[in-house]
Amino acid sequence: MPAYQIERSIEISVPPSRVFAVVSDFNTWSTWSPWLIAEPDATVRVTGRPGVLGSSYTWSGDVTGAGEMELRQAERDRRLEIELRFLKPFKTTAGVAFDLQATAGGTRLTWRMNGSMPWFLFWMIPMMKTFIGLDYHRGLLMLKDWIETGKIESKATPHGITPIGPLRMFGVRASAHVEKVGPIAKSAMERCQQIFEQSGLPLAGEGIAVYPRMDVKDGMLELIMGRIVPDSATLPVGGELNEWRLPAARAFRVEHQGAYHHLGNGWSVANQITRHRKLKQSNAGAFEIYRAGPKDTPPAGAKVDIFLPLRG
Repeated sequence: MPAYQIERSIEISVPPSRVFAVVSDFNTWSTWSPWLIAEPDATVRVTGRPGVLGSSYTWSGDVTGAGEMELRQAERDRRLEIELRFLKPFKTTAGVAFDLQATAGGTRLTWRMNGSMPWFLFWMIPMMKTFIGLDYHRGLLMLKDWIETGKIESKATPHGITPIGPLRMFGVRASAHVEKVGPIAKSAMERCQQIFEQSGLPLAGEGIAVYPRMDVKDGMLELIMGRIVPDSATLPVGGELNEWRLPAARAFRVEHQGAYHHLGNGWSVANQITRHRKLKQSNAGAFEIYRAGPKDTPPAGAKVDIFLPLRG
């Protein structure tokens, strides 16, 4: 069967013993799981003593599907091996491992998955690698925050289908890998702000980021960072600004409140629920509108509305 390998790493500023104690205890997983944020009410059951071989974690939900994990090997403060068994939406197994390496600043934690797909689903592997890689990236960010600070500043609230538009925006175009979009988006937004000020364009409109395209095979995004502008605004000719418009439409909306480095949680919730509900996205480009930013509120209070425009 077609095989795949996925891994992501992060630095956590505590000793390996502390990281090992948290990751080996399935009771903690619901706190930092990158999947349950889309379905907090999913059924979760943990059996066995923390860190003891044979301890298990099972889950079942409408959005998250169903499956189980079992701790199979443990080398204290260095490595964990888990057997992952997916039950829904299809049956397959995978090997999951966590490797811990002591560093000068604490611990380098690497999360790995090795598995295979049924032959008839071979075409899903590139997409699966991208999305599971994103999930691991989000999960490690939450795990790091929870271990280091005791909290995770991220809450995603689905608001369902809502009317939106018409919208018009001017912005600076860029491209980035989806896991490294933050610094590039920030730089593009700062450049957009400079151009708006130099050109005398109206600054009253809310900040907006539009994502016209994503290549799911390599995780590359096209993005336009800018501001909503009125119809009376004139786009400077021959400059760096691009115009994007959205006619009146319906969109699935999710509100994310919390630190910007956890904004991917909001996008994951939006995409998981729309897939579950079989809602078809239009080609208009998904986008996020910044309702309250870091200049207006502490990171925990930052609010972003995520919109996935729908067909029809």
